[in-house]
Amino acid sequence: MNRKSKENYYLDLAEVVSQRCTCLRRHYGAIIVKNDEVISTGYVGAPRGRKNCSDIGKCVREQMNIPRGERYELCRSVHAEANAIISASRRDMLGSTLYLAGTEVSTGEYVANASCCSMCKRMVINSGIEKVVIRIDKENYKSINVSDWIENDESLEGAFGY
Repeated sequence: MNRKSKENYYLDLAEVVSQRCTCLRRHYGAIIVKNDEVISTGYVGAPRGRKNCSDIGKCVREQMNIPRGERYELCRSVHAEANAIISASRRDMLGSTLYLAGTEVSTGEYVANASCCSMCKRMVINSGIEKVVIRIDKENYKSINVSDWIENDESLEGAFGY
């Protein structure tokens, strides 16, 4: 029997969560896990009560040709990581792992070089999450210690994108 790794099991769950996304560009799902228990889930979508891009049929960032990783203040959506963090208590997130899976809406392919944006990185740091695991493809993933984001602060260089 070829048993699926725990990382890929949780990334599969994050991918299922992403099926609720309402973004017209990319579908991301996130789950937060601690002690082998799912604490919270999140997917990309507009704030509760507001219309989603999928409802109105347009993406302002797409219309303005804004590159990935830039000008998120123009986006209608709350990111998957942020929604998962919002739905959990900090006490439960201390020392946890966030699993993130993303696909391109147009192709269904996994998002190349996927990572948390700079705003989500700050939320992950403050939430107490210890590690982020990001799907590369159906079998492969990368693991990031959140402490690396603290030590290697790209915002000091004014870096954009991922």
